[in-house]
Amino acid sequence: MRYVKWGFWLMLATLVFGFLHYTLPQTDVVRIVGTENRRVDIGENSLFWSRSEVGMTNSTSRDVFFINAVYPNGRTMEYRNEDTGWGWPPYFKINSFGLQTQAKEFASTDAAPIWVALRHYGWRNQFFTIFPNAVSIKRVAGPDVTLIPWVNIVILTFLAFVLFMIRRVWLQFRERTIDPALEDASHTWDAVDARADAARDRAKGFFGGINAWLATWRRKPRK
Repeated sequence: MRYVKWGFWLMLATLVFGFLHYTLPQTDVVRIVGTENRRVDIGENSLFWSRSEVGMTNSTSRDVFFINAVYPNGRTMEYRNEDTGWGWPPYFKINSFGLQTQAKEFASTDAAPIWVALRHYGWRNQFFTIFPNAVSIKRVAGPDVTLIPWVNIVILTFLAFVLFMIRRVWLQFRERTIDPALEDASHTWDAVDARADAARDRAKGFFGGINAWLATWRRKPRK
């Protein structure tokens, strides 16, 4: 039973971590090398794409902006640039056209690099054709700039405070309601068990008296 309990909590923690890692903003320091507009057919991986551009009808096939970038170590990365509107995650992004223009402006070569801090959410997975969604672009001094994720710190601190308060409320509720109820139930069960033992003892005494009385009527063996 202990393994089942720990397996449940491990699975729950993995789901929560995955949800937060996908949803919370992340910032990459990259060099933009190109942009494109590609026709995409949304299939079974529709969960990792925006529903549709704000103000347009929802469709499984549509044009999507893409931003191609390179990390300081030379590794490549591709981002999609879709509006989130009022959907999930709640970034309320409606400026995909403006962001695409900004990405074109920041495009540079290896000889004259322009480094930018590209904020996004989501994952990159080639097997499932998943792209992180770009949210904002800001020019930075260089590839070694230090960025502090203040938004994530505030959100995670708030979530930790909420979990702490929920645990405090649960412990107080258990101490004031559940534990006394279990203690009363235990006392009641002990009382019932004691009465059952007393009843068995009385029954044994009653039937033992009858057996003793019947034994006096039995024929005694001759000497």
